[in-house]
Amino acid sequence: MTGYDEERLALLLRGLPLPPQGWTQAAQELPLARAAIESIVTRAGADDDFRARLVADLEAALEEAGYEATPSVLASIRFYLGSG
Repeated sequence: MTGYDEERLALLLRGLPLPPQGWTQAAQELPLARAAIESIVTRAGADDDFRARLVADLEAALEEAGYEATPSVLASIRFYLGSG
C-alpha cells in the first residue's frame, strides 16, 4: 500500500460519487433484517406449527407473527426453508 495519510485518503474518498440510494437504504436496513431473520429461523426450528405455517403461506405467517415481510426477509426465509 502507498503512504497515503488520513487527510489524503479523506480527500480521495470525497472525490468519489455518492452511492446509489438503494445501496444506502439497504445498508441501513440490513441490521434489522438480520435480527428478524435470525428470530424467525430460531422460532421455526423450535416450533413445528410455526414452520408449517411458514411453508404453507410465508407472507401471511410472518405478518400474523408480527414480522415485516420485506423482500430480503422473504428471500432469506425461503432459502432457509429450501423453497427459494
